[in-house]
Amino acid sequence: MSLGIDIDSLSPEQAEAAVARLEAVKAQRAAENKLAHYRPYSKQRAFHDAGAAHRERLFMCANRFGKTTGGAAELAFHLLGDYPEWWCGKRFEKPVRSWAAGVTAETTRDVLQEKLIGPPFREAEWGTGMIPKAAIAGVATSRGIPAAIDTVSVRHVSGGLSSLQFKSYERGREKWQGAALEVVYFDEEPDEGIYSEGLTRTNETGGIVFVCFTPLLGMSTVVQRFLSSGGASHPDRAVVCATIDDAPHFSEADKARIVASYAPHELEARTKGVPVLGSGRIFPVKEETLAIDHREFPRHWPRIGGLDFGWDHPAAAVELVWDRDTDTVYVSRTHRIRETSVVVFAAAIKPWGNLLPWAWPRDGRRETMEGAGIALAKQYQAKGLDMLFQHAQFEDGSVSVEASRNFGCTIARMARSSKRAMI
Repeated sequence: MSLGIDIDSLSPEQAEAAVARLEAVKAQRAAENKLAHYRPYSKQRAFHDAGAAHRERLFMCANRFGKTTGGAAELAFHLLGDYPEWWCGKRFEKPVRSWAAGVTAETTRDVLQEKLIGPPFREAEWGTGMIPKAAIAGVATSRGIPAAIDTVSVRHVSGGLSSLQFKSYERGREKWQGAALEVVYFDEEPDEGIYSEGLTRTNETGGIVFVCFTPLLGMSTVVQRFLSSGGASHPDRAVVCATIDDAPHFSEADKARIVASYAPHELEARTKGVPVLGSGRIFPVKEETLAIDHREFPRHWPRIGGLDFGWDHPAAAVELVWDRDTDTVYVSRTHRIRETSVVVFAAAIKPWGNLLPWAWPRDGRRETMEGAGIALAKQYQAKGLDMLFQHAQFEDGSVSVEASRNFGCTIARMARSSKRAMI
């Protein structure tokens, strides 16, 4: 569009107003086509490029690096089918069906929707995200969540329409079933079940899945999928990591201020994109103060096993070893698996020792249909595990989840006071 203004024929006041109008039009055009101005950082570029050869990608970044910007830009390119000259990543020649998802419906709206479409509560500004306003052919809003969008139709360069649907993890795995998709974009880390369903949606189409997050949940199953020895060498998978030093928009003063703002145990995850130890960390200390190299423990040291039952969420087992001389409790062995039977799980941990006593949670009293109405703890006992006579509890008889934040101290007290707690 040309405004057709002859500046030389205008008075100084008219010329100033015309220039201001031109600047406003220029700014509006830029706001309504941010994708045209996207210039990726080197790590964002590496992430995009990896899509050409790898079906699954993990972009594991420091906080505020620009991971969501990179993820949203890539999704927008695929929806449009109009790739820039520098693009070396995956290309789709036809319209795509896609999902973009966050943890909750509200965070999906406030983060992903804003980044892709524009401010949620300012409909007049929809089209100022990564998807150009001129390319948005239609919008269907969501029921029940104010200002949230459910689906968007996007004009593809081929002449057809691509589709984008916003999803969330909180609605569960079942809401992720049924569709065939070319692109699935996870912003923030999903659990294993949600990730698996998202990947399954692309099996039929040969599509792609990419995940962008700061690894605050530790070495989760999804992270291990990419970083384990098998995952790192898998031809379908690629990982790109970005630290605070890879973000050119931060000055040295900015970096120092940001680093100083984080707790020590979160520092590596938030500034380097390195997974923190464990999931849902209880103790606010650095990993190196907890972790030790693998070692064999003296056979006479007291030991106890601990079980957590599960199906959709993994079942888990740990062995604790107590050095009385230094009053140090070590986690010596662990086992974690989901959707497996009592028979299989018990067989995996029984070799830890026939005389090893096992602590178990209150839900071990629950009877299951698979066990013909027999309590879970008794099912494990029948498979040869030496289950303690009563479920685990604190000194006052409570089983409060909040109280379990003092579990490290409590387990040591239990070990000292119980006649059968440790052998």
